[in-house]
Amino acid sequence: SRFYVRMNKADFTKIKWRKKMNKKVLVVAAHPDDEILGCGATILKHILDGDFVHILIMAEGITSRQEIRDVENNKDNLLLLHNHSYVVAKKLGAEKFTMLNFPDNRMDSIDLLDIIKPVEKIIENDNIEIIYTHFINDINIDHQITHKAVVTAARALPCRNIKQILFFETPSSTDYQIYSDVHSFTPNWFVDVEDFIDRKIEILKEYDSEMRKYPHSRSYDGIKILAQYRGLAIGRKYAEAFVLGRNIL
Repeated sequence: SRFYVRMNKADFTKIKWRKKMNKKVLVVAAHPDDEILGCGATILKHILDGDFVHILIMAEGITSRQEIRDVENNKDNLLLLHNHSYVVAKKLGAEKFTMLNFPDNRMDSIDLLDIIKPVEKIIENDNIEIIYTHFINDINIDHQITHKAVVTAARALPCRNIKQILFFETPSSTDYQIYSDVHSFTPNWFVDVEDFIDRKIEILKEYDSEMRKYPHSRSYDGIKILAQYRGLAIGRKYAEAFVLGRNIL
């Protein structure tokens, strides 16, 4: 009888200890604003739960607006945008923030291996368990390449601790794709974000220069309407939706 009581106590202590362990989350976004558009409310939920979050932005986000890439003449605009990205990461509560400055909408000009390596390094250094990144069939080429790089970097090696890989939708990219012989974004993983949607919209204002007027899908109203629509699928007021790539229990 005494032995039985002791075993229960030990098991209970172990369960409590496990609950205190924070999850280690990596969000990999192609451009400044994709991180909050795709999963900003979910990040806020992770932070509230005490999880570690590292936000990684792959490309600089501006120079594709001219025919020829000109970093020097866009130096001030790049600095301003990247400062906004840093502020967004802080407001979301991320522990770490990294920007790699790959060429905007020209990531297909870079060897894929050179894109994979820095992602792989972060996964290993931070012992990442959960990854959020872009859906493979977004219309934006940088989103597609980021997806491929992350999936490769997160391959299931025995030494890795990755439990989940989730792909988010990005307004004005995922929804702008014309689906014919490719798979559409069909979410099968939902996060109830009723408590976080207003904060997401508020933080998104840091990227006001990237936002558009309604009825553009990348508008403040459009973002909230999308969250309402995704919420309907699970009987909630607001949700962020994902496609599950991997889940290990």
